[in-house]
Amino acid sequence: MSRRGAQGDFDEADSGYEGSDVSSITTTLRSAALNYTQVSVPRKTPKNGRRYQRMPNENAYVFPNDEQEQERLDMLHHIFRLVQGGRLYTAPVDIPQRVLDIGTGTGIWALEFADEFPQAQVTAVDLSPIQPDMTAPNCTFIIDDLEQQWDYPQSRKFHYIHQRSMSGSIGDWTRMYRQALTSMEPGGYIELQEFEVWFYSQLPEGLPEESAIVKWQKLVDEASVAFGRRLNYASRFEAHLEEAGFVGIQTQRIKTPIGAWPKDRRLREIGAYLQVQMNEALEAVTLAYLTRALGWTEEEVHVLLADVRKEFNDRSKLLYTYCWFITGKRPTEADSNT
Repeated sequence: MSRRGAQGDFDEADSGYEGSDVSSITTTLRSAALNYTQVSVPRKTPKNGRRYQRMPNENAYVFPNDEQEQERLDMLHHIFRLVQGGRLYTAPVDIPQRVLDIGTGTGIWALEFADEFPQAQVTAVDLSPIQPDMTAPNCTFIIDDLEQQWDYPQSRKFHYIHQRSMSGSIGDWTRMYRQALTSMEPGGYIELQEFEVWFYSQLPEGLPEESAIVKWQKLVDEASVAFGRRLNYASRFEAHLEEAGFVGIQTQRIKTPIGAWPKDRRLREIGAYLQVQMNEALEAVTLAYLTRALGWTEEEVHVLLADVRKEFNDRSKLLYTYCWFITGKRPTEADSNT
């Protein structure tokens, strides 16, 4: 196993960068997200003013699936591509014939991959039917629960499996990855793309304990652990892949700014988008956790989130997090003999 891409400090903050550019990016991003056709969701349970997928266990998946959340997911897809320099994947795959996208969300990654590789057959799976009606001829959407038994044809195993932003969604990761392993061709690759749900400051003193962000992330971590599906999970995926039987695991942990404070133009753009993403994500991430697991009222949650947003929008705090890209290979006979 190797670890690549962990970065040190960014260059100092650009004090001359104006916030008006962030507003422009926000408007552009939201407009772009609305360009994706979305279907209605017949199975829905309104709570906390948001719409959630109805589940036998309401704590099995705590994120909303309404239009607001779909726009956020499309925005997040754009951020992942920026972090990867425009790429859709990092795994060393050439031209995969059969691809599985697990937890596809709005389906945007699957559709773009299908467009980039028209010779590939892309299968995309999610709990919620929120994908567009119009799809590529080589892309198929399936509504399924990945925690149940997988029943993909063994005669048509996958060459590449993609997972993104699924932290907090699965109770037994090793079991799911074992199913992924047996659904893959020998030599096929799995790739996980995840942001840490933990935040840091590049200031010498870091974030103080009384910081609203520090309080918020500890509360969300406590609540997600109580649900048995920890949200801040990116650093733990490697161990599950190894336990499931994957080999040649490669990890990149990439430092990503929140806010347009770095001098580097590319990092500044990523930071501006990620600041918008955090403002959009806070309610989606927090409401169910704090009201269901910790007994907070909606009013108490919104008071906390107002303070958290204020800190996320304070460029002087030099905030950042980490984006993880993890790949593993199903061993071949040659791998087994070494």
